[in-house]
Amino acid sequence: MFVGVQRKTDGELPKNFSLSQNYPNPFNPVTEIKYALPAISGQQIAVRLEVYNILGEKVATLVDEKQPSGYKAVTWDAKDVVSGVYFYRLQTGGFVETRKMVLIR
Repeated sequence: MFVGVQRKTDGELPKNFSLSQNYPNPFNPVTEIKYALPAISGQQIAVRLEVYNILGEKVATLVDEKQPSGYKAVTWDAKDVVSGVYFYRLQTGGFVETRKMVLIR
């Protein structure tokens, strides 16, 4: 389950794609994942942010939509999954990045 995507604005757009480490990490049961989408000739960007367990099985899709450029944040409520190591992956066209997070109950 996720709470939703929030747009973080400070007037300046990011210059590169990026995926930040979730906070807090380890977490119980809610964490925030931040990412940045640079301006690409005024186009919206197809974004997919998914969470996988240690076996590589998808446990959640947090974002699967086109979004405008900017700084973004998604809150994930992992109340329905077990403790353990999880990986979250951001895919946006040619950019793919994966990070690790730990859920502790």
